[in-house]
Amino acid sequence: MCNLYSLSKHQAGILQMVRAMTPDVGNFPPLPGIFPDYAAPVIRTNAAGERELAMPRWGMPSSRKALFDAATKRAGKLRAKGKDVDFDELLRMEPDGGTTNIRRTDSRHWSPWLGVQNRCLVPFTAFNEPDQVERGPSAWFALSEDRPLAFFAGVWTPHAGVRKISKGWEELEVFAFLTTDANAEVAAFHPKAMPVILRTEEACETWMRAPWEEAKALQRPLPDGSLAVVQRGGKQDGAVLAGAGAGEDGMEPERT
Repeated sequence: MCNLYSLSKHQAGILQMVRAMTPDVGNFPPLPGIFPDYAAPVIRTNAAGERELAMPRWGMPSSRKALFDAATKRAGKLRAKGKDVDFDELLRMEPDGGTTNIRRTDSRHWSPWLGVQNRCLVPFTAFNEPDQVERGPSAWFALSEDRPLAFFAGVWTPHAGVRKISKGWEELEVFAFLTTDANAEVAAFHPKAMPVILRTEEACETWMRAPWEEAKALQRPLPDGSLAVVQRGGKQDGAVLAGAGAGEDGMEPERT
């Protein structure tokens, strides 16, 4: 499960790559460590059919079953202390930190957000996976040592609910990205999954425009040999902290 990534490219480069013409946010600095529930840039299509840059928070709504089970467990603890429980209200206010990775796209929970109106591109330059094989330091992966820009295949939605009890009810926008089987490089550390990565203009356009029956074919691992381990350990991408990662954009030309 990928719960940490970085972005060294500035906003202008992202806008140029994805032809986003109506950004809603100002410039943002390089982001050496993006964690769950952080606001992060995504490219989406607005109601007018234009590309725009937005900053939703990382973590789509969790399933109703997950929230019901959590609320049931919390209600049991409260009742054990002799407290009265309004279960409907408890369920409504159950904290949901969000789901960061989407694997089962055949699930009814995810189907409402797989249409083009909810798809987005999530720019990144490196991502982190825990070492579940040797139990050593986590591994940071990028397309190459100079950390070229690429995109995760993401979805987003407006959302209302409780992320943290301390903050209470919030109205916000959220996103997550798809995962798939791990390729050889990722499987050496994390055998179960890797993010769905889009590294060509053609793939990005397919994700943003195509019907789901066509777009779902993008939920596949990169070919073996496509990724490099650029750092071991750390909660931030050291190259971004050092001001590196300013190489070419890395996007391959659209095929004609």
